[in-house]
Amino acid sequence: MQVKNSNYFIDKDVQLLLGTLLRVGVLISSAVILLGGIIFLSTQSNAVVSFSEFKPEQVKISSIANIFEGLKTFDGLAIIQFGVLLLIFTPIARVVFSIFSFLLEKDYLYVVIGTIVLCVIITSLYLDVAH
Repeated sequence: MQVKNSNYFIDKDVQLLLGTLLRVGVLISSAVILLGGIIFLSTQSNAVVSFSEFKPEQVKISSIANIFEGLKTFDGLAIIQFGVLLLIFTPIARVVFSIFSFLLEKDYLYVVIGTIVLCVIITSLYLDVAH
C-alpha cells in the first residue's frame, strides 16, 4: 500500500515539474519577446515600412546562426526571434523531461512513445515539414 502512495507522490511531483517547466518557459520567452520588441521599437521608430510588396531577400535574420549573431549586438529582431525559439523549444523540453521521468519509473512503453514523438518533432523542424 505504501508503494502506491509513494508512486502517486512521484507522479504528482513529475506533473508539477512538467507544468512548472511549461509555465516558466512561456513566461521567459514572453519576457524575451517583450524586451526585443521594446529594443526594436526604440531603434527603428523612424523606419518607413512598405506593405505593397513583400521582399524576402531583404530579411536579415533567416537562420539560427544569424539570430545568435544578432543577439551579440542586441538587435531587436534577433531578440524577438530568440524568444520565439524559446517558445518553440519549451514543449520539446517537456517531451525530453517526460522521457527521462518515464525512464526513472521504468515505464519503457512510454519511453518508446516519447522518443518517437521527439523524433517526429525534430524531423519536422529539421526538414521544415508543415504537415
